[in-house]
Order: sequence, then structure tokens, then C-alpha cells
Amino acid sequence: MKRIVSVSLGSSRRDHRASVEVMGEEVVVERVGTDGSIKKAIELIRRLDGQVDAFGMGGIDLYVYAGGRRYAFRDARRIAAAAVKSPIVDGSGLKHTLERRVVAYVNEHVMPLRGRKVLMVSSVDRFGMAEAVTEAGADVTHGDLMFGLGVPIALRDLKTVARLARVLLPLVTRLPFTWLYPTGEKQEERHVRFTAHFEAADVIAGDFHYIARHMPDHLPGRTILTNTVTADDVEALRARGIATLITTTPNLGGRSFGTNLMEGLLVAAAGRRPEEMTAADYEAWLDRFAFTPRVERLQGGAA
Repeated sequence: MKRIVSVSLGSSRRDHRASVEVMGEEVVVERVGTDGSIKKAIELIRRLDGQVDAFGMGGIDLYVYAGGRRYAFRDARRIAAAAVKSPIVDGSGLKHTLERRVVAYVNEHVMPLRGRKVLMVSSVDRFGMAEAVTEAGADVTHGDLMFGLGVPIALRDLKTVARLARVLLPLVTRLPFTWLYPTGEKQEERHVRFTAHFEAADVIAGDFHYIARHMPDHLPGRTILTNTVTADDVEALRARGIATLITTTPNLGGRSFGTNLMEGLLVAAAGRRPEEMTAADYEAWLDRFAFTPRVERLQGGAA
């Protein structure tokens, strides 16, 4: 039996544990929130180090990618350093492969993306997804300045996102991560903003906490393409009129876990350190696991 534990800076109210069978082997997947405390996250990882097959690091990115460059968050490095024996991943190694595959799946099996208006709430967090929806012919608005820094400027192309990333990310990644992203109880708070960009979109894509925190109360007929959701999140989306929910990770034990936990599962299955895994390795293991995205019609009818 394998055990994968995602240690998250998010709210402990979202904790979940499931036992699933993967390729004939029982795997326990678990998400443990530390309510925004980096200290608690480090203590938990140190306590479990060597007892789990892999850690996921949730609620914080170790790396973000933009324009072929990689940038590391200072706070995330502190957390990752606590794992000495067990491998630790943040999901960034998997995002480029998994999320591109999911966009291709959506384009072929759920809805054609060409001409659709897509709001990417943060493209540097999910650059592979942003590239894939752009390559599929979608009309993409990138919300990095709006939702990441509170600057009311919508970006219209990935080249601009990459240029700004080269200028801003070396500075931004040195800031306390809690200044940039909701952690702990802040994940339960809502601050509706930039409503016009949500209402103009057919598809709202990217990190769920940014989406849930800022989306308006009513978005009938829209599609959400995101990562981690709980049963309560699904009902909240249904109440807001969302027509279709697509998560990049499958439904395990009643909810979709984060990309960081899924990457931990693949690394543990491969028996390798994260730095040894290539994009081709992730592709091969995704083929073996045969993961498909979760697609849930919340209101009935076509997307």
C-alpha cells in the first residue's frame, strides 16, 4: 500500500482522505491543511518524512513557469526543504503535461474551444493550460495582474504575460506568499471583483481559489475548468448557474484532489525523485494510469 499526503497551506476544513485502487494497488491519498501556517506545514512534513511515499505541497507553488523560464517562491523552498527522505512535489512538474492533455480532451469530447472566450485567472500558475487553450483557437483573457496583484489590467496575449513575468516574478517570488494567494481561512472569503471579465467569458479557467474568491453570484451557462473542488464547491457552483464543471484531476473518493497530490502519486509509482522525471516520463505514466478529467453537467443540457 502506498500513502501520498498533500500538506497544504489551505484551510483544514477542506481536508479529505480516500483509499483508491490504482493499477491493482491500494493507495491512500490524503490532504491536510495547516490554515495558512508555514511553520505547521514544515513540522508536519518533518514528522511524516520517510513514512509516506511522497508529499504533495498544496496551497503554494514551488515553481511557476512562463516563457520557458522557471521561477521559485522563497516561502515554498523553506517548506520543501523539510522533506529529506520522502520526495516532495508541488504539481508544477505535472501541470504542463496533464493540463495540456485535459485541454485537448475538452476540445475533442466536451466542447470545441475555437472562438470561445476564455478567462484564465492566472496564466503563470498554469502556463501549459494557457498555451493549450490559446493553441486551440480560444479568445483568451489573462487575469494575472487583476487577480494576482489587484491591478485592473487584462492581458490579451501570452507574449505579454511572459514579458511581464520576466520583469515581475524575480521580485514577486521573494514576497510572503500569503500576500499573493489566499491561504487558511482566507480561502473561505469572497471578494467579488472584475465582474465584467467573468460575465464576458464562456469558460473560466485556472486556480479554483482565485475563481471562487472573485466570481460573481450569478454566471448562468458558463463552464469552469479548474483543479481542486469539494462537494460543497460543486453545490456553490451549481447555485451560481454554472453549466459544466471540468476538473483536471479525476474524482477520487468524492472529490478531486490537487495536481500536487496527483504528481506525488505518479512520482511514488515511478519510484524516482521528482528531479529525475521528465515530461516524457509524466506522459508515459499518465497513459498507464489512464486518468481522464472529471466532467460534470451541473444544470443539464449542452455546454
